[in-house]
Amino acid sequence: MSRAFLRDDAEGEMPRRNYGLPPRDDPDYDRVAARALLEAARVGETQLAERATGYYWGEPSLRPHVEVVLKEAEQAGDDRLEQLARRFLS
Repeated sequence: MSRAFLRDDAEGEMPRRNYGLPPRDDPDYDRVAARALLEAARVGETQLAERATGYYWGEPSLRPHVEVVLKEAEQAGDDRLEQLARRFLS
């Protein structure tokens, strides 16, 4: 296989998308970071979102925000987001 298709530098890769994060000292930062982690997991970019937000998957301080997202996902019938939120909380 051509080396053009290998991701040797993936470890140091920076986030490819803008996660719409406010400044770190913004009171809404944790809420937005929780949603960013969940949405990134939906598209397979968890590690990049962790790097962008500064939080790891399952971060206890984000639980209240993820619980809100879980309720919203249940009401909206968004099965994938519901699954991801439950996984985050487990």
